[in-house]
Amino acid sequence: MTVKIQMTVNDKSTGAVDVAEGTMMIEFLHEYLNLTGTKFGCGVGVCHACTVIVEGKNGVSEVVRTCINGVERFEGKKIRTIEGHAERNSAGEITKLTPVQKTFLEHFSFQCGWCTSGFINETTALIERLEKKPIAKDQVESVIEEALNDHICRCTGYVKYYEGVRDLILNTKGLTV
Repeated sequence: MTVKIQMTVNDKSTGAVDVAEGTMMIEFLHEYLNLTGTKFGCGVGVCHACTVIVEGKNGVSEVVRTCINGVERFEGKKIRTIEGHAERNSAGEITKLTPVQKTFLEHFSFQCGWCTSGFINETTALIERLEKKPIAKDQVESVIEEALNDHICRCTGYVKYYEGVRDLILNTKGLTV
């Protein structure tokens, strides 16, 4: 049995696509849209490598794991994957990274990169929340820990990810009060 799915992914409409009922979103991204930057890690929603950003109608974004959520959950929604962050020219070449991508590169936050798309999506959603509701500087560490705590990285020990996010928050005007 199939279902018709329509959504916007990285500002492009997928159109109405017939998808097998019960297809996981990660499979839809990889097999139907050829967007393979979102990584399949554990397959049970624990590692968070597969998170994407779902933009809410109220302007508040949330991160959602794609290995444990069927494509039907994303029907009619606006999704951002790792491929939707950096600016690209008409040839598809990256011309400008986001501040989140830059901070992770500057801090050498990742090694193998498997978890990176999840960290970037989670951090991007965090920064967007802080733009709407800044926090006190003494809350930065706890807010970062709360946001990134569930993400699993087997290479770096997390320190460089956390340092990058902390520096980004503290050095970006309007995120702290």
